Amino acid sequence: MFNFLKGSKVVSLYAPIEGIIKYIEEVPDTLFAGKMVGDGIAIEPTGGVVVAPCDGKIVQISSTNHAVGIEADFGLEILIHVGIDTVELKGDGFRRVAKVDTKVKKGDVLLEIDLEKIKSLEKHTITPVIITNMEKADIIFSAKGDVKAGQTLVMKVKVKKEKVG
Repeated sequence: MFNFLKGSKVVSLYAPIEGIIKYIEEVPDTLFAGKMVGDGIAIEPTGGVVVAPCDGKIVQISSTNHAVGIEADFGLEILIHVGIDTVELKGDGFRRVAKVDTKVKKGDVLLEIDLEKIKSLEKHTITPVIITNMEKADIIFSAKGDVKAGQTLVMKVKVKKEKVG
């Protein structure tokens, strides 16, 4: 009885940065807007602190500190990519707080960013929050409007049951 619930896992993701939610298709980069990296949302940031959107393990932080990869429960992979073409800034405007291979809790600070500096260097600050292994997941809820870092639920993702055999 209730076998339909077996293997059905849902991960709740909270805003990794304060701002306003945008559709992923609104990101001014074809890689993200075309969902070639994965699916998710984007946030136009109004705050300069990037936090963990859920409990998990940091599996990657780019050498330029503009992107963080987290593995959440059930193998869900999340990419937080601050800005567009911000890799070109070579870390200018970004400060790493967290470390790779550490476990984080929802709301733990990962990066600090200087939004005004990034804008002054003529880079867009919109921040995609992407599920990179969509073959294992379905987004079942995504929020709209203003969000607070570490507080506002922005996505619920159902992780698909692993096939055995």
